[in-house]
Amino acid sequence: MTAPVTISTIIFDSADPAALAAFYTVATGLPITSADDDFVYLGDGPISLGFQRVPGYQGPAWPDPAKHAHLDFKAADKEKAIQDLLAAGAKLPEHQPGGEDWTVLVDPEGHPFCVAAA
Repeated sequence: MTAPVTISTIIFDSADPAALAAFYTVATGLPITSADDDFVYLGDGPISLGFQRVPGYQGPAWPDPAKHAHLDFKAADKEKAIQDLLAAGAKLPEHQPGGEDWTVLVDPEGHPFCVAAA
């Protein structure tokens, strides 16, 4: 059996890492901890978020079976969180498979994420 590994950072490919990191700073409250022209990192906890520039990058579509991963968020006030995220630049796609359990949003570059009640 292999020794377990620890997740340290979840990295998003991005056309504009600074802009996408700014959205997730508003969304999560995580501070920018490191940045240059091609990489931005948020948070200094056990798991951080990173954004890396990929020339010619185009975000995923939703719904699209080719998406590879997404984040799930919980909020004490789900509806207020959704409104705040929309005001910060997220979009609410028409396709919503979660019913009342969760709501799918997409970030400014098209990465889907879900918001559920805590």
